[in-house]
Amino acid sequence: MTQDELKTLVGQAALQYVPAGALIGVGTGSTVNKFIAALSAAHAAIRAVSSSEASTALLRAAGIAVVPLEQAGELAVYIDGADEIDPHGHMLKGGGGALTREKIVAAQARRFICIADASKQVDTLGRFPLPVEIIPMAAARLARQFAALGGQAALRMSGGQPYVTDNGLHILDVRGLRITDPLAFENETSQWPGVVTVGVFARQKASCCLLATQQGVRTLQFD
Repeated sequence: MTQDELKTLVGQAALQYVPAGALIGVGTGSTVNKFIAALSAAHAAIRAVSSSEASTALLRAAGIAVVPLEQAGELAVYIDGADEIDPHGHMLKGGGGALTREKIVAAQARRFICIADASKQVDTLGRFPLPVEIIPMAAARLARQFAALGGQAALRMSGGQPYVTDNGLHILDVRGLRITDPLAFENETSQWPGVVTVGVFARQKASCCLLATQQGVRTLQFD
C-alpha cells in the first residue's frame, strides 16, 4: 500500500473509537483529513471541537457541527496524528503548525487516540525537526537556548516570509535533538520565556496508537 492508502486505512480504523452522538476533539494534518472523510462517509451523528482553521473547514464541509472549545465540557476522545511516536506514547507534533491548539484540545479529552503510519514510529524522539510555537521577538534568543542543547533552530518560512500560525505567531523548527526524557524536556523548554508551545506531547501523550502497516492496522496501548 502507498502511504496515502495507509493513512486512509488508519483514518477509517479510528471510527471504532468514536461513540455515537459524542462530542470529540479532532486534530490536524493529512492523516486526520482521512479520518474526517471517514466520519463523513459514516454519517456519524457527532459534534467536534477542532484544533485548526483547516480542520474546521473540512469538518463543516463534511456536515459535522464544530463546537468552540470554550463552549465544550470534557471531550470523549481526541483523535490526531503525530510526526513521531515513541514506545511509551510520547509524541512529537506540530509539522502542520497547529501544535498549540492541538495540545489545548488534547488536554480536554479523556483519551488521545493517535493515528499514524508505521514510518512515524521511533525509539527516541528528535529525528523529525521539533516545532516550537513562539512569540516572534524571542526567536533569536530561543535559537541560542536550543543550540545549547545541541539543536539547530530555524524560523519556519512560507513564501519567503515567516510562517504564521492560526494564533498569529511564528514557529521555530529545531533539528539535531535527541529527546531521551520527553516529559523533562517538555517541562523545561515550556518554561523558557517566549515559548508558547513546544511540540513534545508527553503530558498529553497518546492513550493508544492505531498504526497503519502493510499487514494492516496495529493497536499499541499506552494507558
